[in-house]
Amino acid sequence: MPNTSPRVALIETKPSRTNYKDEFDNAFEFDQYQLCSDPGIKKVLKRDCDIDIDVDAYDWLILVGSDALKYFTPINSVTEYSGKKVEGKFLPVINPAMLAFKPEARRTWEDSKQSIIEYINDEKEDVVIDSSVSFGIQDTEVANAYIQAAIDAPKPYVSLDSETTGLYPRDGHMLGISLSYDDQKGAYIDTNCFDETTEELLQTLFNKKTVIFHNAKFDIAFFEYHFNFKFPKFEDTMLLHYLIDENPGTHGLKQLTMKYTKYGDYEKPMYDWIKQYKKEHGILKEQFTWDMIPFEIMQVYAGMDALATFLLYEKFVKILQNPKLKWVYENILIPGTRFLIDVQDNGVPFDRQRLLIGQEAMQNDIDKAITTLYENEKIRKFEEIQGKQFNPNSTVQLRSLLFDALGLPPTGKKTGTGANSTDAEVLGQLAEQSEVPGLILDIRQKSKIKNTYLDKIIPQLDRDSRLRTGFNLHGTTSGRLSSSGKLNMQQLPRDNPAVKGCIKAAPGHKIIAMDLTTAEVYVAAVLADDTELMDVFRSGGNFHSTIAHKVFQLPCEVHEVADLYPDKRQAAKAVTFGIMYGAGAAKIADEVTKSSGKRFTKKDAQEAINDYFKAFHKLRAWLDNNTKFIKQNGFVYSYFGRKRRLPNVESTDQGIVGHSIRSGLNFLVQSTASDINLLGAIDMGAYIKAKGMKSRIFALVHDSILAEVPDDEADHYMEKLVEFVQMDRGVKIPNTPIGCDFEIIHEDYSNGKFEKMYGTAGQ
Repeated sequence: MPNTSPRVALIETKPSRTNYKDEFDNAFEFDQYQLCSDPGIKKVLKRDCDIDIDVDAYDWLILVGSDALKYFTPINSVTEYSGKKVEGKFLPVINPAMLAFKPEARRTWEDSKQSIIEYINDEKEDVVIDSSVSFGIQDTEVANAYIQAAIDAPKPYVSLDSETTGLYPRDGHMLGISLSYDDQKGAYIDTNCFDETTEELLQTLFNKKTVIFHNAKFDIAFFEYHFNFKFPKFEDTMLLHYLIDENPGTHGLKQLTMKYTKYGDYEKPMYDWIKQYKKEHGILKEQFTWDMIPFEIMQVYAGMDALATFLLYEKFVKILQNPKLKWVYENILIPGTRFLIDVQDNGVPFDRQRLLIGQEAMQNDIDKAITTLYENEKIRKFEEIQGKQFNPNSTVQLRSLLFDALGLPPTGKKTGTGANSTDAEVLGQLAEQSEVPGLILDIRQKSKIKNTYLDKIIPQLDRDSRLRTGFNLHGTTSGRLSSSGKLNMQQLPRDNPAVKGCIKAAPGHKIIAMDLTTAEVYVAAVLADDTELMDVFRSGGNFHSTIAHKVFQLPCEVHEVADLYPDKRQAAKAVTFGIMYGAGAAKIADEVTKSSGKRFTKKDAQEAINDYFKAFHKLRAWLDNNTKFIKQNGFVYSYFGRKRRLPNVESTDQGIVGHSIRSGLNFLVQSTASDINLLGAIDMGAYIKAKGMKSRIFALVHDSILAEVPDDEADHYMEKLVEFVQMDRGVKIPNTPIGCDFEIIHEDYSNGKFEKMYGTAGQ
């Protein structure tokens, strides 16, 4: 009887000690290969690969790790495709060896292993996506009938998606909508077939049903801007998944569909078409728009978006059985979505003329610095030896210049390849010994500001000179907002006013920034129930001086601490913030030394830490108890109910374990402080809309709430914002609310620094 068992090959990057037969539970036989036969090579490049394999001789090829996946397929992400069939017979899987230091990947490995076993044993088949599953509608009557069927469907929810030509409502239009009302099919409806009845039916649907989106903030903004649709009840599978897995980069619709449904990579045929189309027509990535995709190609992909969202919702909604996560979802994430739609639509107010002036001035500064650099005698001598012009962007040349030609001592900082680093930190240190590193650093910094910010902001401004960028609820593990899109508002240059100085309120308005003060320490004091630390807040006055006076029992008045004991004050400050972020004695010693200008040893730092916890012993106990809880359970909940999963506490690497514990402790205070701020901002945003105020919150940057406020609303705005932020949400020192610090900016966000640097031409 002939052998009918499938022929299987397993390919790893290089020889290892991993017993893959055991890892796959001896479920099948396979031949084992390596891309590179040399186990001594640390990073295997394509030129190192000497594998000799007849791919056609095998029914299945298991590709272990990203290197093997990239070698045999055009796909890069092994995590995303782990356990999925690609290119007909390839089965990518993460490397099980990583589980020793990354236990968080255990679930991915187990699920992938089971999937691969099922494929090889012919227990799993790919689902064929045809018109019975996903289809397009270009006829008005057919569209209206489908929408009516959705209205009449028994389930109280439908899923909805949009296909657009841009990422922001003002930058494009809507090509079509995707709609699903059951778990069997999804339809893509061309907006060109919409009539008045279609729009009325859609609004009826949205009024009757809960509408499920994947990234509601994006879709609702488009539906509101282009059709003025309203969504009384909506849910978001992306945010539901954020409750399941809070790690950034895990919430894409495609990867979740591949992970949680039977439909696999349904996008691939469309993206294959796009790739071929761009190649045939010589179209660059930035030139391609989605309206170039024919309807018959788009319909399958788009219809599947709605069906996938529907299926994911039915799986993910179960997470709301957890009352803590349910509270976060209903009180922060969903209201936060509505709030951020408005924040993004408000836009960041830029002064176009200032941007142009800053752009020109920055280029002049760069040109001057470049001229000075090339006129430097040492650079000229280096070029003579090299026989070519020095390129400061060449790390090889720069390394040779600094450490060979100039003879500067390496700082000890290395690149990933083990070479001496030439990054900004290194150049800053070397600039104390030579003019050249300082010039190069200056060119780099100014070029980055011009290229990354000024050059990109100007063409992206809307006609009202406002820049509409993105703010995200799901971009951090702590719950702090992240920013992405046209401008990352969380990463504006601090040391140069060229960008901040261009953020300017309209005439008759002010920019008002509200910051929480020592919020994380405040939260820690309340959560730890440390009355001694709470008393520091109750006492008022200079916070860090009070801490130092209490911790070190200084023989002076509190107001004298800064003058008489500046190193002690700095030590108290470093320890206060250090323990919130898990800093040890060495880190704190370095920080105090840099800040005070006096040598502060590791021993000094440890003594300061010990004295600190003697003064605030309940804080110490709280930290110890939560450390124990994290070690035992691998997760922790914030006060408001966010969950931080920390599976890497099971790692065999104690460095990784320590990092996980520190992350968990920091999460407890940072997340709670951030949510206090966000909840206050959400309530303020709702109040502005309800009262018809003209004030516009346009950004949340770290712990700051930024708004453009009419002069006649300023006092009322600040009064109400303080009220909402300081509202008693359970984390409050009696009679001592969390501190709110206002900065009223009459001119620009740089507080006049732009004018001092570039003159009054920008007015």
